[in-house]
Amino acid sequence: MSERVIQNWILLAEYDLETARAMLNSARYLYVAFTCQQAIEKYLKALYVKEKEETPPYTHNLVRLVENLSIASRIDQITNIFLERLNSFYIQSRYTDEIQEISRKLNEKTAEEILCKTEDLCTWMRSLI
Repeated sequence: MSERVIQNWILLAEYDLETARAMLNSARYLYVAFTCQQAIEKYLKALYVKEKEETPPYTHNLVRLVENLSIASRIDQITNIFLERLNSFYIQSRYTDEIQEISRKLNEKTAEEILCKTEDLCTWMRSLI
């Protein structure tokens, strides 16, 4: 696979990070968490393309993506728990009941923490690409 494909994943991930920051500023905390999940997913897929030179699997499960990469041995338990938590914020269907239930888990402080951890993880993954 080409460098262009990897760079496209990175550009999309960075766009998601910028969106997460904008959502934090507008107090849309659910979408902070959702776009953080998306940013990490896209960085993992960029790493996948770099390592495997093939199209990444069609999954939104961050833990499953990590398991297919050489970084799996470098992901500690705390980071793995964070990835599992982010998985819960992936919104496959955006129905009112689901959004309300997930939103109750978030406030400004938790959204800031999620964004900060996401930025750190993305910076680390970017350094590996």
